[in-house]
Amino acid sequence: MRFLERERTTLAKLLPGLDPALREIPLMELERPGSPGIRLFRDSGGPGLLVPESHQGRGATALDALRVQRAIGSRSPSLAVATTMHHFSMATLAGLGGLGDGPQGMLVEGVAAGNRIIASGFAEGRSGTGILDPSMTAEVTGDGIRINGVKRPCSLARSMDVLTASVLVPREDGKGDELAVALVPAESEGLSVGGFWSSTFLAGAESEQVTLTDVLVPPDLVLRTGTATASGDRLDELQTAGLIWFQVLMTGSYLGVAGALVERVLLNDRVPEHERVRLYVETEAATAAAEGIAHRVDSGDLGESALAQALCTRYGVQDALGRIVPRAVELLGGLNFMTSDEVGYLAATANGLSLHPPSRTRMTGPFAAYLADGPLTIA
Repeated sequence: MRFLERERTTLAKLLPGLDPALREIPLMELERPGSPGIRLFRDSGGPGLLVPESHQGRGATALDALRVQRAIGSRSPSLAVATTMHHFSMATLAGLGGLGDGPQGMLVEGVAAGNRIIASGFAEGRSGTGILDPSMTAEVTGDGIRINGVKRPCSLARSMDVLTASVLVPREDGKGDELAVALVPAESEGLSVGGFWSSTFLAGAESEQVTLTDVLVPPDLVLRTGTATASGDRLDELQTAGLIWFQVLMTGSYLGVAGALVERVLLNDRVPEHERVRLYVETEAATAAAEGIAHRVDSGDLGESALAQALCTRYGVQDALGRIVPRAVELLGGLNFMTSDEVGYLAATANGLSLHPPSRTRMTGPFAAYLADGPLTIA
């Protein structure tokens, strides 16, 4: 198969019409504020990608999803990064209670049937805190819980139908607190969206500030996890699975961004054959490593060792992109760089994988402890 053909074939099968629609729009238009990318994703049935067919979704496997994100990333980095957060939220919700006839199953089915978009209000992006720490406060009332707090940046902020937010709530047995996931409809009184993202990079992801001021969430939209785990503690099964999904989807997205540059090199017959082949081999090797994690997910292996491998693979891909991207830019030459914003934009954006938590620097201590037979914790 030709480069990215497998990924685009998977995308065409699961979200028909999305790839040709994205291909017709100039890259820099897809990357600007107000980009049509998220609308096209919704129209193609993208919100239901990971939802089983039995619940009106597309029934994608983890391997399918990785390939879809790589294909989308090659067309629009902003859309790939933004939709990763939707899929991560969906995977977390599905893991909270399975997909039977209960509230979780009905919610997930409603997302797929209505092509609703879920934004993540988890703690990603807050300096000095763990990504599992609640980013908002909650007060239990007779009508539900009232939430206050700010999430920034929050991808999909202007297109979301529902915001997921992690909060600490008292256990129903009265013995301490537990983590819960609150589902906040976008039209809720007290929820507002304001500007935050001032960079021109990934501006199409709608990563803005979402503020919740005394927002009332009814009890049926509060999903309890049964754990009080926060950063520095041992992870439970749900959090471990969610973090694995995050690594798989985000790694695939940035492999797609780099792939957009590599594809330009491979289609340029003025670049020496040995250089094209070398670039292709290193890119596909990095992709194969990421696909190995997706295979573990699809086999049901979502434990601690799988998370450790997922993190190692993600950091290894970061290193590979650090070699692939500059080499691709060099091979494309100065004329391509000077006559279009696209090459420079893709080159800068492809480095974004290293900016997502958990960072390699903060994970040094936890990995050292894990290698000495301790539990894997997340900083």
